[in-house]
Amino acid sequence: MQEPRVSAEKLVVIGQGYVGLPLAVRAVEAGFKVIGLDVDSDRVKRLASGESFVEDIPADRLGRALGSGRYHPSTEYADAEGFDVCVITVPTPLRDGTPDLSYVEQAGTGIAPYLRPGCVVVLESTTYPGTTEELLRPLLESASGLRSPDDFHLGYSPERIDPGNRTWRLENTPKVVSGIDAASLSRVDAFYRRLVTRTVPVGSTQVAELTKLIENTFRQVNIALINELAMLSHHLDIDVWQAIEAAETKPFGFMPFRPGPGVGGHCLPIDPCYLSWQVKRRLGRQFRFIDLANDVNHEMPEHVTQRIMAGLNRTGRAVSGARLLLLGLAYKKNTGDMRDSPAVDVAERLRDLGADVRAVEPYAEPHHIPGGVLVVKLTEPEVRAADAVVVVTDHDVFDYDMVARHARYVFDTRNRCSGAVVERL
Repeated sequence: MQEPRVSAEKLVVIGQGYVGLPLAVRAVEAGFKVIGLDVDSDRVKRLASGESFVEDIPADRLGRALGSGRYHPSTEYADAEGFDVCVITVPTPLRDGTPDLSYVEQAGTGIAPYLRPGCVVVLESTTYPGTTEELLRPLLESASGLRSPDDFHLGYSPERIDPGNRTWRLENTPKVVSGIDAASLSRVDAFYRRLVTRTVPVGSTQVAELTKLIENTFRQVNIALINELAMLSHHLDIDVWQAIEAAETKPFGFMPFRPGPGVGGHCLPIDPCYLSWQVKRRLGRQFRFIDLANDVNHEMPEHVTQRIMAGLNRTGRAVSGARLLLLGLAYKKNTGDMRDSPAVDVAERLRDLGADVRAVEPYAEPHHIPGGVLVVKLTEPEVRAADAVVVVTDHDVFDYDMVARHARYVFDTRNRCSGAVVERL
């Protein structure tokens, strides 16, 4: 194999979304020349003009990356020629319960002609164990004529981006890294050590792939546990929020999770299903915890809708024709990410029941708002005019005290409001 360079200088990041854009900008700051590839030409144009759609990368930070002359958003794979490192950060959705790796395949096919001896390719997209070696490796080899690990290095490093998290960012979150052999692991590790404060090397790409699925399956299962407890506690007339706060005082053996209207984003509704699918495909067995967790969490939007209807009935108002004000439509607070958001599910259910649904969503882009939902600002007149205010996504910018003072009825799925008119999930 050709002797590798001491440090990789040209990086290609395929996918410029919530994972790829922060990685690209951080790499520019670390001294790399970065080509940010994306198939969405409108997204590329916006990035080239300095417009960021990712809250973790404000416009001024993107502007500095562009101003350095070392960040070039592009739709053309030809711009990848001569790269040292390529990181693939494309979506991996589910289609009818089956993993859809078509974006990974397209990325591999697109970059393969530009592989050269000594280069490094890393997959970050969430997927089932075995994808890097069983799918990506033969694809890259077939289309390039090179072989890994003899000619190029290949590895996997699960993304750990948490949009809107002001404490744990890309650079200070430990980064799990792997390679298909010792030399590949060394090169992958060396690359990420230039971007983050700590790397966590593991023994194989399969271990790294499973690591990501463990992390999100752990969250999915525990959120489902607490969501089911919330539904049962309501019928038992017990304050589950107070019970969680009390349990949280135990200094060992407990980790708090809190109920909500469901789960959303690209990770929790999808990633555990990759593991469940792989277990069924390879072992012919059901992963029962995942199946149960999915059932509970998928039930939450309907449960929230029924609770809102019951609350309106107690005030003498039917849901049909009622004016409802929803606070938040994103899947998590302080972001505009609406992928698989349970808040959108709740809004659409209420709209379909004949309600006049209005929403306050300060972060999401207008074209992501569901049809039939009017976006408004959070003002005292809007709160007073609503038959019910529903806290669905608890953005910190909302004035919850004002809402509790002036609303007729509040259904709070996030435990942010208090007062006589407030009912909690």
